[in-house]
Amino acid sequence: MKTKKKLLNIGLPKGSLQESTLKLFRKAGYHISVSSRSYYPVFDDPEIESMLIRAQEMARYVEDGILDCGLTGYDWIMEQGADVKEVAELNYAKEGLRPVRWVVAVPVDSRIHSLKDLRGKRIATELVGFTKRYLKAKKIDAEIDFSWGATEVKPPHLADAIVELTETGSSLKANNLRIVETILESSTRFISSRKAWQDPWKRQKMENIVMLLKGALAAEEKVGMKMNVPKKDLKRVMSLLPAMHSPTISALSDAGWYDLDVVIDEKMVRDIIPKLKKAGASGIVEYQLNKVIP
Repeated sequence: MKTKKKLLNIGLPKGSLQESTLKLFRKAGYHISVSSRSYYPVFDDPEIESMLIRAQEMARYVEDGILDCGLTGYDWIMEQGADVKEVAELNYAKEGLRPVRWVVAVPVDSRIHSLKDLRGKRIATELVGFTKRYLKAKKIDAEIDFSWGATEVKPPHLADAIVELTETGSSLKANNLRIVETILESSTRFISSRKAWQDPWKRQKMENIVMLLKGALAAEEKVGMKMNVPKKDLKRVMSLLPAMHSPTISALSDAGWYDLDVVIDEKMVRDIIPKLKKAGASGIVEYQLNKVIP
């Protein structure tokens, strides 16, 4: 009798998170082929089947078990009130490695300066359900309209205020809007259906994927550095290196010289290389990392 092939069905977010998600998976070690006309990316892992789904809908399909797992924003989990298992938080967005914010924004010359000023006003947003619940909890009665897009252009003629997603706030400023308040911070989450999480094989498969994705994310902000250091300068050079753990030190064939290998935050490199050189290090090499697994 033929054994049924084990498969993990995973949903990948289509839209603003698509490219950053595919890039992250590739860095984690998965080769993914995506046809411009297909909604079914192909993994080089025969145990994974995937489908591109809009992040706004992902949690519902995972909750219903149509997909075993998927990646979506915390905001859309909250919007749908989906009963899913949050396996991991993955801090990346469309443009960087930071959470995004849903904010109340109004024209710069608006008389709205706080949430209580929204009473009786019209608000346009894509995040209708969460916004209604949020304002209701604050005892603020306002009219919430679903926005099909181009939300920033709706005030003041089509809405008094908007609730909009922002990473940097630059788009809001460009449209002459100011932020009144942040109502939700969101990051990407790896979620699983309750049923799939109870399956030992699927659970282990998801945990392995998450470990590699987290490792790839950790590597985004770090680099490796190698250098040669004479014995007399070793202590001074090491005092400059805030390594994740102790630096790896190897004796070179030349007597009295050592090779130092460390992992540091990339943002430190510009300032630390001149100091290392001055302290006696030479042959300094910086290299990129694919994954950092604690």
